[in-house]
Amino acid sequence: MLEFLKTILGDAYTEDIDSKISAEIGKNFVSRTDFNAANEAKKTLDVQIKDRDKQLETLKKSSGDSEALQKQIAELQEQNKTAKTEYDTNLKKVQLNSKIETALMGARAKNTKAARALLDESKISLDGENVLGLNEQLAALQKDNAYLFGEDKPANPPAPGGGNPPVKPELNTTDMNAYKEARNKK
Repeated sequence: MLEFLKTILGDAYTEDIDSKISAEIGKNFVSRTDFNAANEAKKTLDVQIKDRDKQLETLKKSSGDSEALQKQIAELQEQNKTAKTEYDTNLKKVQLNSKIETALMGARAKNTKAARALLDESKISLDGENVLGLNEQLAALQKDNAYLFGEDKPANPPAPGGGNPPVKPELNTTDMNAYKEARNKK
């Protein structure tokens, strides 16, 4: 899950270290997808508050005619009901997208966009905090399209015969320049 650990720790990396760090990160931090979902919800609510403030100002201005006021109140109530329904639908959609992305990352998808394109999202739904229909599709996707998902193999496989993998010598630019000059003089 935490690929950067493999590069930092090298041979000392274990799945146990990865799972312990992931658990601690989960306790103290909010995932990017959850943050983005909350941020989108906040933006939508801010817009709704501004709209309702405008509606209240309009009501204050037209408070003289009772019949017109009642009609306007009914219209605004209907608009608010529609806005709430749209907001709830959009929020549920953002939460579902967040859960799908999190599940794909947890399954080590190399490219979440490509893996997601193969999912039938019409069969995936959100029931509170539970995502219905995703695990079955994800398991089938991993089986049928294994190339889309990362492997649990170590980043640096051991060299044949044991020991550390051979180290590639660094290119010495001074020697390279001297070689080019000698070659050009011939």
